[in-house]
Amino acid sequence: MDNENRTQDRQTSDRVELIDMEAMIPDRKAMVVNILRVAVAVAVIIVVLAAFLWESLLGRKSVDSAEAPSRPRQENKDGNFPPRGRSLVQDNLSDLDWVTPAFLPVNEYSRPDTLIYEVNAVVIHYIGNPGTTAMQNRNYFENLRNTKETYASSNFIVGLDGEILQCVPIDEVAYASNTRNDDTVSIELCHPDETGMFTEETYLAAVRLTKWICEQYGLSAEHIIRHYDVSGKECPRYFVENEEAWEQFKTDVMEFSG
Repeated sequence: MDNENRTQDRQTSDRVELIDMEAMIPDRKAMVVNILRVAVAVAVIIVVLAAFLWESLLGRKSVDSAEAPSRPRQENKDGNFPPRGRSLVQDNLSDLDWVTPAFLPVNEYSRPDTLIYEVNAVVIHYIGNPGTTAMQNRNYFENLRNTKETYASSNFIVGLDGEILQCVPIDEVAYASNTRNDDTVSIELCHPDETGMFTEETYLAAVRLTKWICEQYGLSAEHIIRHYDVSGKECPRYFVENEEAWEQFKTDVMEFSG
């Protein structure tokens, strides 16, 4: 009798242990799920903190460079001049006495204040409005913020007498070259008549400016292109209709010294 009781007790105990173990399985699964949730939350927090620290570091570097100009700059009365230290090429350009700063105010239609991080080409344009001056066209670009009729501008405009105006900093996007706005520098050339042929003064100033830009960015003749080469537009007209003249322009740029 005692043996039977002992046997029944063992069987009962075994069943209880089995039930307890089965009951523990869901608890273990829940615990694993909770552990995974905690791990994911911790990983997300680490990523967010790392991103915040990285942005803070970059921001600090940017502020430091902007606050430490290496050379005196022109007076910035209108808040349109780019800060010293943001771009070495723009700093060098600001020191040239043959380029006149005439920066457009930041606005949606002609100077979006979008930085260019790599310059891969110089794009040559013609104004398409015969007889107008560099300043007249510069003012047209500025007035677009009021008329809102289109998006247009250029980094530089070369006038009929060879004067050069800089309208948009060389490290910012100008609305001139369609799909190449974000990796090129644009130069608009004034012309006296419908043929689009340039005055000698305009031509020589364009050669000089293009050569300077190519030297600053390490560009060769193949990186000097027409608006036509980007979009198929007849611009600059004279260089589209006269291929030999275009090839000569690029040769003159590469051979220019002075």
